Amino acid sequence: MTFKYKNVYINDTATVTGPYEKKGPLHSYFDKSYDELYFGTKTWEDAESKLLEESVDMLLSKVHKTRFDIDMFISGDLLNQIVSSSYAASRLGIPYMGVYSACATSVEGLIVASNMIDTKQIKNCICSVSSHNNAAEKQFRYPVEYGGPKPKTTTFTTTGGASAYLTNTPTGIKVESATVGIVQDMGIKDAYHMGAVMAPACADTIYRHLTETKRSASYYDLILSGDLGIYGKEILKDFMKTEYGITLDNYDDTATMIYDIDNQPVYAGGSGPACAPLVTYGYIFEKMKKKEIKKVLLVATGALLSTTMVNEKHSIPSIAHAIGLEVIE
Repeated sequence: MTFKYKNVYINDTATVTGPYEKKGPLHSYFDKSYDELYFGTKTWEDAESKLLEESVDMLLSKVHKTRFDIDMFISGDLLNQIVSSSYAASRLGIPYMGVYSACATSVEGLIVASNMIDTKQIKNCICSVSSHNNAAEKQFRYPVEYGGPKPKTTTFTTTGGASAYLTNTPTGIKVESATVGIVQDMGIKDAYHMGAVMAPACADTIYRHLTETKRSASYYDLILSGDLGIYGKEILKDFMKTEYGITLDNYDDTATMIYDIDNQPVYAGGSGPACAPLVTYGYIFEKMKKKEIKKVLLVATGALLSTTMVNEKHSIPSIAHAIGLEVIE
């Protein structure tokens, strides 16, 4: 399902990251970065919630608003019961909707907010996501203290909080369209190869978006996927060409951009709900503001797994949601 929007804009964004992102190639595009992973808290989970809150506070300051001016707060994360978002929401005191599509959560939130703004149900909304490397490792794999070895196809969960302020005020970046993904399950059971799990969902969403909007891939200056990693990125390109006859010449993946993969211990690249928005809200939006690129299709991808289902040897389903972002002419 694809939506077209007439009057939805991302007026501003805010990003906060951890030390690995600070040492990556895009560090200068983030609003704030920490040198360690606790951020003055006592647990990884508290640290992640703090990242989220800080990104919201920073965003409110940027747009000269208080929490009382915000109609809706939409947020999600990777932790059980999306607790980072819920605890942050309890302290913010803004009407709240928690959403979850794993690493595709950021675009899901943008779609929900855009639909509500475009139909005039609300005037503005803050959409946020967060992820924390050590909190995710603790929940989905093993605590980092175990030092367990991993295959090279593993992705490295980004540590960050990212927030965007959406309104009907025509400044910033226009939200032009969006496509809601369909869950795909190719029978893959390898929890250490998320790129292979998510690439088919990403391909399906891109194909349906282009078909339903009657556009070619060249309509966009950049098609950007969220956290497929170096292996999933190549799988996607091969899948698109083989299955749909579409060559992705104007394509990149945020997981391969946020880190220096050759020189940082991040395996196949980044992952996590914060990966795609950190790259997009920082680096990509800066290029759009300078009009170096004018039309971007952001396709965030998510593996919809739980440790229980993986341990019971179930295959891993995935989802991808897409949103079209354009420079205001």
